[in-house]
Amino acid sequence: MLGLIGKKVGMTQVFDERGRLTPVTVIKIEGNVVVAERTEDKNGYSAAVLGAGEMKASRATKPYAGQFDGDPKKTLMEFRDYEKEVQVGDVLGVDLFKDVRFVDVTGTSKGKGYQGGMKRHGFGGGRKTHGSKFHRDLGGTAMSSTPSRTFKGKKMAGHMGFERVTVQNLRVVRVDENLQVLMVKGAIPGPAASVVVVKKAVKK
Repeated sequence: MLGLIGKKVGMTQVFDERGRLTPVTVIKIEGNVVVAERTEDKNGYSAAVLGAGEMKASRATKPYAGQFDGDPKKTLMEFRDYEKEVQVGDVLGVDLFKDVRFVDVTGTSKGKGYQGGMKRHGFGGGRKTHGSKFHRDLGGTAMSSTPSRTFKGKKMAGHMGFERVTVQNLRVVRVDENLQVLMVKGAIPGPAASVVVVKKAVKK
């Protein structure tokens, strides 16, 4: 698995190699430092632990700061079966994706608070006619005397958004090594400046 920690900058549009205007999301890849390695002999599996983002040393607890040789990093992420040979202290950049055509991007979606069934699940609602008295309600949620309860998992009103979301098979439009940014076609989850994880596409 090839992956890096990045930060969503925002959306723009660029012309691709065929001259077509393409909407893209710009992802800033700040220097990813290899903090630790997991090995089959010691840990039972192979992985690389990457850290990214600046963090004041005074804000880190001693157990957290003890994982780093230098200044602590704000975000830590473990990548199983890392495809590239790395050592502790190596700094990885966006050039890691220069030969990759498709990526999967994982982020935390925008929180939308407490929402009703129509917005949260796309329910149709009731008739809009005068005197209907049933416009945006959920409708029935349980059965009669059997089983006399509402099953778990029933689609109802509740907290919407702020979930871990992965968008798969996003095409890499441009890799800018000077600016250390990656441009992918389409949208990715999360607000601007949110932390995202970019991985080489699993299904392509």
